[in-house]
Amino acid sequence: MKVGILGSGAVAKALGKGFLAHGHEVMLGTRDRARLAGWAGEHPKATIGAFQDAARFGELIVLAVKGAAAAEVLRIAGPANLDRKPVIDTTNPIADAPPTNGVLKFFTNLDESLMEQLQRELPGARLVKAFNSIGNAVMVNPAFPGGKPTMFICGNDAAAKQTVTGILDQFGWETADMGGVESARAIEPLCMLWCIPGFLRQQWGHAFKLLS
Repeated sequence: MKVGILGSGAVAKALGKGFLAHGHEVMLGTRDRARLAGWAGEHPKATIGAFQDAARFGELIVLAVKGAAAAEVLRIAGPANLDRKPVIDTTNPIADAPPTNGVLKFFTNLDESLMEQLQRELPGARLVKAFNSIGNAVMVNPAFPGGKPTMFICGNDAAAKQTVTGILDQFGWETADMGGVESARAIEPLCMLWCIPGFLRQQWGHAFKLLS
């Protein structure tokens, strides 16, 4: 599959490396190609371009930027380039403020998620929330004594969620489909919960598991 990744930070690089390792074609889109010069040198099979280039290239799109920049990046990438494509939304609405006793601050509230805002901005794209509640170091092929961790996803398009579930299976995850886009109101705050042990005790090597 051709995967267009919008972003040049740690999440974009980690997922880009993972998609390459699993045999996919990858293009990273960025405002500043210099930020990816070292990464591109280490991964010569990947290509680098502008946001628009990556959005046109990908059959599957990954949005991997700061939450505050997400809407602008999607606009730059171009709605026509994203139309009808599955878009993995990894973003969280983290505010530009320090955490309080380890708890991040969001610029959204529990009545509307960032994902809902982005889906409303791009009604033609098929957004699926994933990879927002785990650290980039264990996004691909996580190995935990308790077995496969759970990735919580949501989105309005069943086919797009099936595509993302297939990727998650490749990457070593079990998937829990939480329903429509409104469920991002619950999934996005999992980022807060995941980060608390890190901020308080420098513990970043954990993941969530849904038991039934």
